[in-house]
Amino acid sequence: MSADPTQTLAFDTSCHLFSGCGFPAPGLHSFLFKPLWGDADSNLYFNKPMLLALLGSIIVVVFFWAAFARPKVVPGKLQMIAESGYDFIRRGVVYETIGKKEGEKYVPLVVSLFFFVWMMNLWSIIPVAQFPVTSIIAYPIVLAAIVYVLWVSLTFKRHGFVGAFKNFTGYDKSLGAVLPLAMLIELFSNLLVRPFTHAVRLFANMFAGHTLLLLFTIASWYMLNGIGIAYAGVSFIMTIVMTAFELFIQALQAYVFVLLTCSFIQGALAEHH
Repeated sequence: MSADPTQTLAFDTSCHLFSGCGFPAPGLHSFLFKPLWGDADSNLYFNKPMLLALLGSIIVVVFFWAAFARPKVVPGKLQMIAESGYDFIRRGVVYETIGKKEGEKYVPLVVSLFFFVWMMNLWSIIPVAQFPVTSIIAYPIVLAAIVYVLWVSLTFKRHGFVGAFKNFTGYDKSLGAVLPLAMLIELFSNLLVRPFTHAVRLFANMFAGHTLLLLFTIASWYMLNGIGIAYAGVSFIMTIVMTAFELFIQALQAYVFVLLTCSFIQGALAEHH
């Protein structure tokens, strides 16, 4: 095992069951990478997750640019795929949550968020890359912060200070004596808990999924020795199963992220009663 704490999981390929070395279990060190450029001690560097995030952004932009640069009445395969994805998010998420009239202006943002998050998740199963960028908490936090700023600013813009305060606190005078406590809980929940869970939900799922994939992948190699070969086969099958499952989870988490985004926007635009 590498002694460098800034290097991602690495282990001696000669290390197998019954060879005298312990199982190189994945852990937090599996999410740390040596800088490709710069110095980690100075916090000014460029590493693998940053490279994947940059490449993912370029891939999404190039894909839609290629699909819609010269749109045709009878779309080609690329345009058809892009239109299907765009229309799915527009109608199935934005229109269903916010409404067609109010939601149309937010379609570009929500579509961009969906495909960016999905691409960041997909890196987990792409050879050579094999790492979901969203399993590093900083990336979901930034995305959730963008949504948070939009949500709060829209709330104040639509309802004014007093209306926004009522929106955030769930003000309802019919609650009587428990109103102050209810308002405090709602304020804490809306302004702190909701954006936190928005980011953590994505991060936690990708972190756990990548750890499980690492676990079964490493176990397949580690047990490839003597009678351990039978166990290695089972572990390899589990690796394939978990990879297929991750494909589903990656798309689902991107969908849930934008669904919650639309829910926040809808809440900001809705009239408080």
